Amino acid sequence: VQLQASGGGLVQAGGSLRLSCAASGLTFSNYGMGWFRQAPGKEREFVAAISWRDDSTDYSDSVKGRFTISRDNAKNMVYLQMNSLKPEDTAVYYCAAALFVRNGVQSEGKYRYWGQGTQVTVSS
Repeated sequence: VQLQASGGGLVQAGGSLRLSCAASGLTFSNYGMGWFRQAPGKEREFVAAISWRDDSTDYSDSVKGRFTISRDNAKNMVYLQMNSLKPEDTAVYYCAAALFVRNGVQSEGKYRYWGQGTQVTVSS
């Protein structure tokens, strides 16, 4: 199983980025997908998740209303559209996959597979 995250970069505050995560080696439609991030000196934290069952979504309070998670099961892809970026969004962003997850999507322990991360830097 491989999860390949991409799309990170340097952007000014208020700008936008779209992260992508390509999944291979798994039955993608059976996996809830999540995005997490880790800023320097901080623990990794939940950002967003999308269900395998009904595409329902969940967001951390810090990104709600600014970020949108989506998936394309035909392409085995999950995306994170990030708008109105703030310097505090600066972090390495990871995508992750959780098999048949129903509850607790904000918990890292639910996720079986992780991508390598992509750096997002927001300048003020």
